[in-house]
Amino acid sequence: MDLGERIKRMDSWLLDEVCQPLADKLPERLTAFEVGMSCQLGSLLLSAVSIIAVFVVTGMNDFGNMIFNVLVWALCVTFFIGLGRLRVLVQPGKANPLRYMLISVRIISIPFTFYVIYQAITSPVTFSSAMWFNAFSNIVFVVGLYFISCQPRPPQRRAKEEIWGRVMAPEGSGL
Repeated sequence: MDLGERIKRMDSWLLDEVCQPLADKLPERLTAFEVGMSCQLGSLLLSAVSIIAVFVVTGMNDFGNMIFNVLVWALCVTFFIGLGRLRVLVQPGKANPLRYMLISVRIISIPFTFYVIYQAITSPVTFSSAMWFNAFSNIVFVVGLYFISCQPRPPQRRAKEEIWGRVMAPEGSGL
């Protein structure tokens, strides 16, 4: 087994053994995709706070870095919008195609998150708050990616109700 296969197995283990059980325990009305998209939005907000904190700390003197950070954030916003448009692909009772479409993003984002956490730990005191917002943004981003990649629950079968509210038979049972 080569390194690529081991990395894929580790990603599958994280998805199947850690995130999928959490997704299965979510309330019926709240899907794993919605939780993942909420995490993605939270990541965008934490990233924006991080960028604003760097601008405040540096006194907005470094225009080149400021433009670069804003453009990277805009790229993250487009990724969020793109994920939102892929919502129609995730259907209850069917395999989640995003599990395979996002494998490279999930695999790359984990070591990058560890690097950002290392940066936050070793950053100068003046930049530490901004770097920790960035680190939390990356952690929430990874969690969101894994929830988005979870298999959706199959649809619940609703019972037919009689006029007085007694449960008769499940829909589709042929009765």
